[in-house]
Amino acid sequence: MRGLILAVQFLTRLPTPQLADFRQEELSTSAIWFPLVGLLIGLLLAVAAQMGVHANHWISALLAVLVWVGVTGALHLDGAADLADALGASHRDPERFMSVLKDPHIGTFGVVVLISLIITKVISVAWIVQSPDATLWALLLIPAWARLGSLYWSQSLEPLAAGRGERFAWNIPENTVWLWGVGLFTLSWITVSLLFAFLAIITLLLWRLFLHWRLGGMSGDCLGAGIEYCECAMLLVLGLL
Repeated sequence: MRGLILAVQFLTRLPTPQLADFRQEELSTSAIWFPLVGLLIGLLLAVAAQMGVHANHWISALLAVLVWVGVTGALHLDGAADLADALGASHRDPERFMSVLKDPHIGTFGVVVLISLIITKVISVAWIVQSPDATLWALLLIPAWARLGSLYWSQSLEPLAAGRGERFAWNIPENTVWLWGVGLFTLSWITVSLLFAFLAIITLLLWRLFLHWRLGGMSGDCLGAGIEYCECAMLLVLGLL
């Protein structure tokens, strides 16, 4: 239970019981619960979307995305903005890349990415809400898939530098990603479609391929950016099915 509470504390701004005698190494073991926290976030999104559906599908989508940003504290949006600024300003200079990545200020590339991600989510959720062929189950599952991705990327890529990114690969069983993957795949197949289940996996694989090809590793910002990009990609894929 401590691990689950730590995972909720790290990934969300939801109120949780305070833990006594916290040890830093507990954070890495809590990563096993990340996909479950994703399901919790997805449940809140589905509830928020359903609350506004009788008024207007745009209001419903806006409410869901506001909950999305609020519950996560814009944690992963910050990573997406930092990575965009670093990629845009580094010109393939590794030292310049790391310097910009650590800079707390946001630049033009980061602003453009933030606006693009939020617009993508609002429009995609609005489509899900108003389409008779879509299902709110997708809103439940997409955050879980993305947070499973963060475990997969941290376990399969080398860290670019010491930081939070590599911590999540330390003390979790090697079969964690596989077990969660099978569970989410089965649930996605039953509730959405088999094609969506396969495309969710492909989305996670593509982000890993990008990080390996472009950067040769990952960092905490890369994991956060991957969560945002993969969530948007899965939303767009759902609309194209």
